[in-house]
Amino acid sequence: QVQLVESGGGLVQPGGSLRLSCAASGFTFSRSAMHWYRQAPGKEREFVAVITAAGKTIYGDSVKDRFTISRNNANSTVYLQMNSLKPEDTAVYYCYCGGTSYWGQGTQVTVSS
Repeated sequence: QVQLVESGGGLVQPGGSLRLSCAASGFTFSRSAMHWYRQAPGKEREFVAVITAAGKTIYGDSVKDRFTISRNNANSTVYLQMNSLKPEDTAVYYCYCGGTSYWGQGTQVTVSS
């Protein structure tokens, strides 16, 4: 049974940082590209970042140079370090296993003073 469980969301002030985690199980994590997406109220789901099985990373334009995706194959976890957060980063953040229909349940990130 595939599971993707996100954690680490919360309320943070503009300019602050958060680190999201996504714990994966039920598939061969080390061979999978792992993605982060986000969805703000009333908006379409937006690509945030991806890390391939080989460790190559690609970022969406709106988060480039502020967010960092990483992975730990030993504990089947993908991370999203978010720095210099802005109010427009407020969204539900989802973990996704590339090439499949597997999504996590999402974790809420709210950036507000």
